[in-house]
Amino acid sequence: MAEHASSGNAQHVAWFRHSSPYIHAHRGRTFVIAFPGEAVEDDGFAAFVHDVALLCALGIRIVLVHGIRPQVEQRLAARDVESNYHAGLRITDALALGCVKDAAGAVRVELEALLSMGVANSPMAGARVRVVTGNFVTARPLGVRDGVDFCHTGTVRRVDTDAIVRQLGDGAVVVLSPIGYSPTGEVFNLPYGEVAGQVAASLRADKLICLVDGEGLSDPDGGLVRQLSPTDADTLPHHPLDGDGERAFNSAVEAVRNGVRRAHLVGRDVDGALLLELFTRDGIGTMITAAPYDTVAHASVDDIGGILELIEPLERSGVLVERSREQLEMEIERFTVLRRDGAVIGCGALRPFPDEGMAELACLAVQPQYMHGGRGELLLERIEQQARDAGLDAIFVLTTQTAHWFAERGFVAAAVEELPVSRKSLYNFQRNSKVYLKQL
Repeated sequence: MAEHASSGNAQHVAWFRHSSPYIHAHRGRTFVIAFPGEAVEDDGFAAFVHDVALLCALGIRIVLVHGIRPQVEQRLAARDVESNYHAGLRITDALALGCVKDAAGAVRVELEALLSMGVANSPMAGARVRVVTGNFVTARPLGVRDGVDFCHTGTVRRVDTDAIVRQLGDGAVVVLSPIGYSPTGEVFNLPYGEVAGQVAASLRADKLICLVDGEGLSDPDGGLVRQLSPTDADTLPHHPLDGDGERAFNSAVEAVRNGVRRAHLVGRDVDGALLLELFTRDGIGTMITAAPYDTVAHASVDDIGGILELIEPLERSGVLVERSREQLEMEIERFTVLRRDGAVIGCGALRPFPDEGMAELACLAVQPQYMHGGRGELLLERIEQQARDAGLDAIFVLTTQTAHWFAERGFVAAAVEELPVSRKSLYNFQRNSKVYLKQL
C-alpha cells in the first residue's frame, strides 16, 4: 500500500513539475473559450467549469462564449414550433427570438451558479470567481440572403474591447452569450463561433479555444491533425466537423489571420480537455498557429547581414554584447533566425555546455516593429526545444535590461556560481549581467 502511494505521489509531482513551464507561460494571458450549447447538457459540464475556475486561479484572463442551439430547440419544441434554418443558420423570427433570449438567460445563470460554488471538499473550495456579462457586442441584421429573410439573426458589427479589457483587468470572467445589440435597441441572435472569433481578434487574445465534437480536426485517414496554419487550412481536402464545429473551425482560422496567436480545437467529450491541451507538451487537439509569413529556421551564412542589422542597435545601447562579423561567421551554426517573407526579423543563439547539462541562450532579439504578436516567445520556444533535443536539462541567460521579460517566461534568478565552469570564467563583472535560469 505504501509503495503504491509513493508511486502515485511521484507521478503527481512529476506531472506538476512538467506543467510548471506552461503555468508560467499562461499567467496573465487572455484566452477566449468557446463551447456549444450541447456542452452545457453534458454530464461533465460542471467539471469543465471547475477547470475554467482553475485557469483563473492560475492568473489566466478568461472570456467564455457559449452556444444555445439545443436549448432553443427545446423551447421551440415545447411550443410545437418547428425550427427553421437556411445555410446552417437559424431564421430567428419573433417567436424564436423569445426562445433565444430565454435560453441565453438560462445558460448564463447556470454558468454563474457553477462559477460561484465554494463548497468545502469540492474542486471549487475557496474559489472566488466574479462573473461579468453585458452588452459588449454590437450587431446588425444578417438581412436577406438567397431570397431568405433571416429576421432577427445577425452578425457581429463591433466589440467593445476596452470594456472587456477593464473587466478582465479587474479579475472577472467575462461571459458572452451569442446575442448582440444594435444602437436602436434591437436584439440579434448570433452564431457563437463568430462571436468568439471576433472577440478573440479584437482583444488580440493569446488563445482562442473551441470545444468541438470528436478529437479535433481529422485528416483523410481519420488521424488527428495536430497543427496547421491558416494557409494549410485553405488547402485541406476536407475537415469532417459538424455544422457548429465547421463554423468554429472557420472562425478560429479567421481569428488567427486577424492577430490571435494560436487557436485550438479540442474535443469536448474528454474529461479535463482544457488542462490536457494547455498544460501538456503535445496537447490533445488541433492547434492553428499564426503568421504564415513568419518562419523559424537554423541560420545560414546568408543570414549574417540580416543578423548584424538586427543586433547592432542593441549592441550600441548596451543591451547585447558586441559581436564582429567574423565572430558571427564562426558561430552561425548556433543561431536560429525568424524570417518574415525572407527577411531576418529575429534571432537567438544556443551555446551548449553538455558536461553540465546546460545551455546558454544568447543574442535573443526581434526587430522593434515585430515585437508584438509573440515572436520573441516563438524564438524562445524553438531554442528551448533544441536544448531538449540535445538532452540538456536547463537553459540560462545573462541579461542587463530584459530580466523581467525572461522572468515572465519561467526563468528564475540565479547566481554566477551556478554557471558552467568555462562560462563562469568568462563572466564580465564590469558588465554585471544578471543570471537567469530555466529548467527544461
